[in-house]
Amino acid sequence: MVVAATPFLLSGDIAPDFSYNVNMVFKLFLILAVVPFIELYLLIKIGSGIGALNTILLVLLTAVIGAFMVKAEGVRVIHRIRSDIREGRVPAEELIDGAMILVAGAFLLTPGFLTDLIGFLMVIPATRRVIKRGMKRYIKRYIKGRITSFHLR
Repeated sequence: MVVAATPFLLSGDIAPDFSYNVNMVFKLFLILAVVPFIELYLLIKIGSGIGALNTILLVLLTAVIGAFMVKAEGVRVIHRIRSDIREGRVPAEELIDGAMILVAGAFLLTPGFLTDLIGFLMVIPATRRVIKRGMKRYIKRYIKGRITSFHLR
């Protein structure tokens, strides 16, 4: 009896491209390995300039301010989602905004200056729009390069 080595294959399906998964895992590993070192470097550099206690207070202050901003933006997005649903529209843009605000909240609660900068850029509506446009372009290019055809069963 022959057992398929991968559960992804169904009758007539093409095997998935695992080389992309390895590449993505490597990129994720690099990000998870490099960002803490950058954060540590920035904390030490800023701490040596303004003092350890002031650095800790600044990190706590950015977390508190970030939490309030995330809550306020999250409530606005929820109201826009509800409004779109009431009017019979699909709230696609608002759902993307909501996901970005969620990620921004995680960045803002993570101690460090680089993650706080990224979080603030994602929670402020004007900069979030710019980031969202860039993300959409990237996703469109990615999909265009990967998907050649599809069918519904």
